[in-house]
Amino acid sequence: MIAILGAAGKIGYSTARTLREVGVPVRAILRDPAKADRLSAIGCEVAFADLQDARAFAAAISDADSVQVILPADPRAEDIKGDMRRSIESIAGALEEARPALVLAISDYGAHLGEGFAMPSMFYQFEQRLRQLDMRRIFLRSAEHMEGWGRVAPIAIATGILPSFHDPVEKQIPNVSAQDVGRIAADLLLRPDIETREQTVHAEGPRRYSASDVAAALSQLLGRTITAEALPRSQWRESLGRVMSASAADLLTELYEVHSRGGLIEVEPNALDIRKGSTELVDALRPIVAER
Repeated sequence: MIAILGAAGKIGYSTARTLREVGVPVRAILRDPAKADRLSAIGCEVAFADLQDARAFAAAISDADSVQVILPADPRAEDIKGDMRRSIESIAGALEEARPALVLAISDYGAHLGEGFAMPSMFYQFEQRLRQLDMRRIFLRSAEHMEGWGRVAPIAIATGILPSFHDPVEKQIPNVSAQDVGRIAADLLLRPDIETREQTVHAEGPRRYSASDVAAALSQLLGRTITAEALPRSQWRESLGRVMSASAADLLTELYEVHSRGGLIEVEPNALDIRKGSTELVDALRPIVAER
C-alpha cells in the first residue's frame, strides 16, 4: 500500500493515477471530502486527515509501506513560514509514529542551499527534519512548475502582455509540468534505489524555458501575439499582495530576488540523478488557456 498526502493536487493525483494504472493499491489522504470522488473513480482508497493534525495523519498512513508527502505553501497564511514549519513538524511526527519503510518527499530546486534563500530554504528545513527519521527516504526536488504561469495568464490574455518576475525575460530557467513530477514520483516509489538510505532526484522538463518562451506558447495557443515584459522590482511586492497574504507576498518577493541573483536555484552540484519529463510547455499551458 502506498499512501499519498495531497492526492487531490496536480502532483499527488498524477502519482496516484500512474500507480493505479499498474494495479498498485493507493490510499489517497485528503482534507476535503468534496475531492474524494475523483480519487475513488480511479480505484484509490480514501482517508481524511488535516496536514497539521499529526495524530490523524499518522492514523491515515498507519499500515502503508510507502508514503508520499508534500509541503504546501498556503498563500492565504498570515505567517507563511510559520505555517510551513508547523506542517513540517506534523508530517515528521506522523511519519515517526507510523514508521513506513519508505517516504518520498516532494521538495524543491535549491533545497541544498541552506538558510537565507526564501522558499528553497523552507524545503531545506523540510529535508533536514526528515533526515532525523529512521527510515529510507527519497527527496524529489522539483523545478518551477509550468502550470504556475496560470496565475498571470489571464492578464496576458486580456492585455497581450505577460508580466514576468524573471528578468531578463529571455533567461531560461528549469521548468517542469506538475503532472510529470507525479509520474516521476510514481516510478521512484515503484523502483526505489534499495542500496541507499537516502536518494535525491531532480525533476525538470524536456528543456528549459524563459518568460519569452511562455509568451510564445500562449501566442501559439491564442492565435495572437503575446509579449513578455519584466515587471519592475519596485512593483513585485504590491503585485503579489493583490492575490495573497502580505507574508506570502514577502516570501515570493524574496524568492524572485534569489532568482535574479542568477544560477542559485538549480540542480545541486554533482547531482547524479536528473530526470526529465516529457510534457512540453505549450501542452502544460493548453488546459489553462482552454479554461479562460
